[in-house]
Amino acid sequence: MVETAVDTLIALRGLAVHFPVLSGLLGRRQIGTVHAVDGVNLEIRRGETLGLVGESGCGKSTLGRAMLRLVRATAGQVYFDGIELTALSDEELRPLRRRMQMVFQDPLSSLNPRMTVGETVSEPMRVHGLAGVVESHVRATELLRTVGLNPDMLNRFPHEFSGGQRQRVGIARALAAEPDFIVCDEPVSALDVSIQAQIINLFEALRDRLGLTYVFIAHDLAVVRHLSDRIAVMYLGQIVEIAPKQTLYATPLHPYTQALLSAAPVPDRALEAARRQRIALQGDAPSPLHPPIGCRLHPRCPKARANCRVVAPMLRQQEEGHWVACHLYD
Repeated sequence: MVETAVDTLIALRGLAVHFPVLSGLLGRRQIGTVHAVDGVNLEIRRGETLGLVGESGCGKSTLGRAMLRLVRATAGQVYFDGIELTALSDEELRPLRRRMQMVFQDPLSSLNPRMTVGETVSEPMRVHGLAGVVESHVRATELLRTVGLNPDMLNRFPHEFSGGQRQRVGIARALAAEPDFIVCDEPVSALDVSIQAQIINLFEALRDRLGLTYVFIAHDLAVVRHLSDRIAVMYLGQIVEIAPKQTLYATPLHPYTQALLSAAPVPDRALEAARRQRIALQGDAPSPLHPPIGCRLHPRCPKARANCRVVAPMLRQQEEGHWVACHLYD
């Protein structure tokens, strides 16, 4: 067990996930390492929704999977309700699997095409010993109603559904195990805009009704703002800023966060022109194979200083609940 705040459900301590790059005919020679996640410290409170944002390839999905130990950590620890997941064997981890679930980005590829919706939703209950065959079928019917689907669809296969309906099935499957914590990995990015709002409202209603804790991974800053209590900004494998959503959107501190928000579209063009100045980062993001020394943003940052090139900034609290990793605030 680890000493954390009473209301903390998930705690990450120096979490790192590195992937070897192999070469050779049989792929036996390691020629490099991808630093997908590098030294993340984070706490998630019970009942809150933490939004996780950043550009493609920054390590958001890997971090979400590492929280559930769907990928193994290279270093650091993941604590769930005070229990260190990274120290458990697969057999010891199995009872906790029920309490941690994931909703995947692509609802079609994450569903078994050979299983009906009823079988897909019922399976977690039987695997974890929550219900027998008859009871799980009844419960699956209730879950379809909960996510806004007609129970008559139980005997249909995934290809017979629309994208939004398939995502609802994925949510029902995650709820079937009666979890406390759900990682939502860009669950609306593959859906039509007209369907996205419905799924987001469903997530919000389920959180309020069931007391769920979410990590919501997304590119769309408007989606994250609507659903999240706090937002963590990730860049090249590291968390660079964490704050309550109102604080982050009103007073972003990190240059990367400022650039992200300045690039987000605003419906009122006149308001956008009057109040916002676009902040452009230089060049492309460096490769996680060879992350820069010092601050990882410094090759692109318009505010970089000399020490940014040699010293990595620590994540420090600037005001209540607002943390930033930037030498501008040392």
